Amino acid sequence: MKLLTSSSRQLLAKSLRALPVLLALPLIGYSGSAAAAITTTDELIGAAESFLEQAVVEYLQRSEIQGRHEISINRLDPRLRLPKCDQALSVRLETPAQPIGRVTTRVRCDGSSPWTVFVPGEVRLFRDVLIMTRPMKRLSVIGASDVSLVEQDISQLNQGFLTDPSQAIGKKLTRQLASKQVIAPNYLQIAEVIRKGDQVVISARSASVNVRMPGEALSNGSPGEQIQVRNLRSQRVIRARVVGPGQVDVAM
Repeated sequence: MKLLTSSSRQLLAKSLRALPVLLALPLIGYSGSAAAAITTTDELIGAAESFLEQAVVEYLQRSEIQGRHEISINRLDPRLRLPKCDQALSVRLETPAQPIGRVTTRVRCDGSSPWTVFVPGEVRLFRDVLIMTRPMKRLSVIGASDVSLVEQDISQLNQGFLTDPSQAIGKKLTRQLASKQVIAPNYLQIAEVIRKGDQVVISARSASVNVRMPGEALSNGSPGEQIQVRNLRSQRVIRARVVGPGQVDVAM
């Protein structure tokens, strides 16, 4: 009988210890081919990112918005194990209605082993928006030098924004604003072009008559507003619509 050497006995012992593991691998699904038959997190992220890229471009074109965008997908749990899909993955926007800001996409496999997973991300949209160049108090009237355009991520501007200086110049602030603060539409109101006590020209018009007479404004008024005016000829107090500085109209 041939005796085993010390090294041979050690090799045999290692082989016997490994035998149960080798026999169990096919039973628990850890063969080389089975380990590869999953949808990786990189594939999920890639599918969501490609979908959002197309969705954002279409949204900007549809809305006629000029701007640049950045897309980021949140990290997914690396322990996620989804069967390999035998069809192309389908992706749709779950929330919100438009692909701007914090978004959630629904990635789905409609193959022989269907599954659905939600992939969160963020779409940042940058546009030139109007900001203050200096601090201004409430009721101040904005001039051309008081505002400028600066690129901002509009997905974070929940109160809105303006994109053209003409939307703010000549209007009055409804609140105090700091330097570099983004100007929201509700921070502005039309400034009065007529002040109480101003001398105005009252125009009374019809299809065949156009009468002009002097008047006195009894209250402040912005274009389009109705104010009380005293007709200086008859001393009657009437309501007239503000047309512009020193000009009001009365319907006949």
